[in-house]
Amino acid sequence: MTVLKALKKMFGKSEAEQLVPGSSAPAHSPSRTEVQKKPQRTPPVANTEKDAATAPVAPPPEQTRNDAPKPRRERAPKPPAVAWKLEDFVVEPQEGKTRFHDFKLAPELMHAIQDLGFPYCTPIQAQVLGFTLAGKDAIGRAQTGTGKTAAFLISIITQLLQTPPPKERYMGEPRALIIAPTRELVVQIAKDAADLTKYTGLNVMTFVGGMDFDKQLKHLEARHCDILVATPGRLLDFNQRGDVHLDMVEVMVLDEADRMLDMGFIPQVRQIIRQTPPKSERQTLLFSATFTEDVMNLAKQWTTDPSIVEIEALNVASENVEQHIYAVAGADKYKLLYNLVNDNGWERVMVFANRKDEVRRIEERLVRDGVNAAQLSGDVPQHKRIKTLEGFREGKIRVLVATDVAGRGIHIDGISHVINFTLPEVPDDYVHRIGRTGRAGAEGVSISFAGEDDSYQLPSIEALLGKKISCETPPTHLLRPVERKRP
Repeated sequence: MTVLKALKKMFGKSEAEQLVPGSSAPAHSPSRTEVQKKPQRTPPVANTEKDAATAPVAPPPEQTRNDAPKPRRERAPKPPAVAWKLEDFVVEPQEGKTRFHDFKLAPELMHAIQDLGFPYCTPIQAQVLGFTLAGKDAIGRAQTGTGKTAAFLISIITQLLQTPPPKERYMGEPRALIIAPTRELVVQIAKDAADLTKYTGLNVMTFVGGMDFDKQLKHLEARHCDILVATPGRLLDFNQRGDVHLDMVEVMVLDEADRMLDMGFIPQVRQIIRQTPPKSERQTLLFSATFTEDVMNLAKQWTTDPSIVEIEALNVASENVEQHIYAVAGADKYKLLYNLVNDNGWERVMVFANRKDEVRRIEERLVRDGVNAAQLSGDVPQHKRIKTLEGFREGKIRVLVATDVAGRGIHIDGISHVINFTLPEVPDDYVHRIGRTGRAGAEGVSISFAGEDDSYQLPSIEALLGKKISCETPPTHLLRPVERKRP
């Protein structure tokens, strides 16, 4: 107690209490709530640095003896960053090929294109960019894997870099909007957009259903949204709550319009488009794998004098995919699937079925029989779907059983085999399914099971492919019963 009295006389009561172990924090310390308090809504902000430069700087809080600064360790100086120049990206002209150098693209964008290893444009990129970079609306028809995503992203990024943003805008006012029918496709487009914008300072955001709403809202409130990629339903949720405003959209993209028609999304898309500027004041790009009468009617409503680009694939299905069809009774399909995967030791296989209940049963039987499998369908929550895809991409999951929700927009390298447990009802879906293998120049194999219930789909698939696929009878040893694992 004598020491405490002496300290009080020497320093005063409050400072002495600071030095006594177990005492409370000084009265001037801010509370946790004061430190963490944030505004609920971010108002319009001006894009100017003047206020920030002239704002008074708060003096640092008075240090106590226990807060004495520690000596800093000397850090090795970082090597200076080497400035990238367009001359670093050398691509020789080639007859019949269009280089990205042939368009007036920003150096930041060209730097990202070089990082991705794209020296030449694909046919749809070369044709679409010729129109869209001039500000025209466009309608593009191309199969999956032709590079259409990069075509519209490059056009969007160029528009946003060439046109300064408005001086005042809400955080939730995107300048470019991309609508896609499935969550997987949205995630893939956003990933490609992040790769292409990494040197530009543009912000890319995604809105998809099945993910944490509040988490997406926090991302929206933290920074300006330049490019928004979204599924129709979740975008409407944000729009109707007043968190997203679409009145500043300069470029709008509708990807896989035919799929949106099939999935019944067009009424929602109409609601969204009504929130954007008139079609004469925005650039609209529409992409579809097929040009049906319904798709073309939508295009007329939403575009102004569009340029039409149609890319006919030299071969509808990739030549890198070796195609087989096994004629097999429905009761023997599972035995054939299990023995094919197990006997050959395949490590990364996609199995497609037409219905969600089929997908669930196949996955459950594979897991029960000791195969590391997972399912992907509309019934699986979004967070689990993303986790499943990552596990499959990393090789932790051996067999991925899916509906056609995974047939488009999912790019996973190293899939050795695609198996159609049931033949698709739409011939185009066959092409999308088998296109999951044989990617990036690799060889792939597709095997389709034609049973008594689905073999009638073969003629229309062969008509689309422009060739016959011979039916084979599976070897007897592949139809042997599956040995049940002991519990």
